[in-house]
Amino acid sequence: MNIFIFLQDQLTVGAQQAAAAAGAVRTTAEISIFDEFLKGAYIYVPQLLLSVVAVYIFIERTMAINKSLKEEGNFMAKIKDYINQGKLDSARNLCATTNTPAARMIEKGISRIGKPLDDITKAIENVGKLEIYNLERNVGFMATAAGAAPMLGFLGTVIGMVEVFHKIQTEGPQIDKLGGGMMLAMITTVVGLIVGIIAYMGYNTLVSRIGKVIHKMEARAVEFMDILEQPGA
Repeated sequence: MNIFIFLQDQLTVGAQQAAAAAGAVRTTAEISIFDEFLKGAYIYVPQLLLSVVAVYIFIERTMAINKSLKEEGNFMAKIKDYINQGKLDSARNLCATTNTPAARMIEKGISRIGKPLDDITKAIENVGKLEIYNLERNVGFMATAAGAAPMLGFLGTVIGMVEVFHKIQTEGPQIDKLGGGMMLAMITTVVGLIVGIIAYMGYNTLVSRIGKVIHKMEARAVEFMDILEQPGA
């Protein structure tokens, strides 16, 4: 009976030692992976900063564009009625309360009523250019991020492969010592592509929506000039 108890105790101790050894190996592997990840921080950090700024610009510009597209359905009809009735102050007040790029263009045109149509057209065009500039503010950064993030990833890939070949040259082709460089090469590329894809899609989305705002501005400007060219205006 004592022999069985002794064997049981020995098996228990052996199992505990094996578990402790496995835990130590796992902890060492986790620390090694974390260390290798930190080695690429000089690549990851700029990529993550690009992604954060790109997301912020996308949200901020989306809100501004949505605000620019909001307009009463009978806005131009009211403007026409006010102009035909000679209520220019009411027309300007309506533009001020609407507070959209198209409304600000119309407001500038109303303030020029009485001058030649060419002067009114130029005044409206100048305001339109300023409004388009404001709509496109910071959008170009997203295009930069879409191109820069993958390039940073490729830079990390090249650096990682240089590290791999350096270790092969100095220490020989030992797979366990080459994993860090390969990991750096792969992770930086993946992160760069993800950030680049997100920034590229966001940029194209914003450009498309800004195009809608510009089209609406042009349509409102044409309608306004048609009102002024009518005999009763």
